[in-house]
Amino acid sequence: MPEPHRIIRLRTVLDRTGLSRSTLYRKIAEGTFPAQIKISINGAGWRESDVNRWIADPVSWRARAGRNNSD
Repeated sequence: MPEPHRIIRLRTVLDRTGLSRSTLYRKIAEGTFPAQIKISINGAGWRESDVNRWIADPVSWRARAGRNNSD
């Protein structure tokens, strides 16, 4: 069964990954962590399925060229 398309916020991502905020944003800039998506004018979050895939294999996770990792 596919994972639900749930959005999680920054605090949850930090708690689940064990990364610091600065490390998380550095990894996003490097393309080694899923980018956040805008959910409102002032809010952003991450697809839980993307974060779960990163947690399962952080070393080899790379942003897919031309895709937004939502599959």
